[in-house]
Amino acid sequence: MKHIVVLISGNGSNLQAIIDACQQRKINGTISAVFSNKADAFGLERAREAGIPTHALTASEFASREAFDRQLMQEIDAYAPDVVVLAGYMRILSPAFVARYSGRLLNIHPSLLPKYPGLHTHRQVLENGDEEHGTSVHFVTDELDGGPVILQAKVPVFEGDDEDEITARVQHQEHAIYPLVVSWFLDDRLKMRQNAAWLDGVQLPPQGHAAE
Repeated sequence: MKHIVVLISGNGSNLQAIIDACQQRKINGTISAVFSNKADAFGLERAREAGIPTHALTASEFASREAFDRQLMQEIDAYAPDVVVLAGYMRILSPAFVARYSGRLLNIHPSLLPKYPGLHTHRQVLENGDEEHGTSVHFVTDELDGGPVILQAKVPVFEGDDEDEITARVQHQEHAIYPLVVSWFLDDRLKMRQNAAWLDGVQLPPQGHAAE
């Protein structure tokens, strides 16, 4: 059985989608541990409910980002994960952390990358009058939200939409595509090579697969 470690900062809805997919055997693996930089993150309760070990590290207890990540890496490595999954983890990672898990570090971002890296993507979509929005699963590199895209899902933006409506629409797609990508990775179908994503031996285009 292959091992997944998940990092969260908040509600953990994508974590729940991956927990469910593991329980339904849609993912050939098990979540060995969930880590958070917020001790009160609801996602930790989701993990405990599923019988998954949880760990919370508080940034204020460390002298630097690097010191925090060193401790985090030490605790993650105790679980010998095959893949490290960022699911709403809101800390910028140190270069040492990214290097440690290079090629097996996944993230999901609520935009159609490379559009709208960073925060407040739904707000930017509304402010710019976009008719289309979505979410991207990508490999993590040193560039913020800039690693090779694996899979995207698009959603329409309707006149009169607010941020809550767009968030719900995007999250519905996230919960479908993130477990799928994790399953591809654990089945050895998905690789990162030469700063590109490869699926079944074929290099994916810059926007990855687009699931309508």
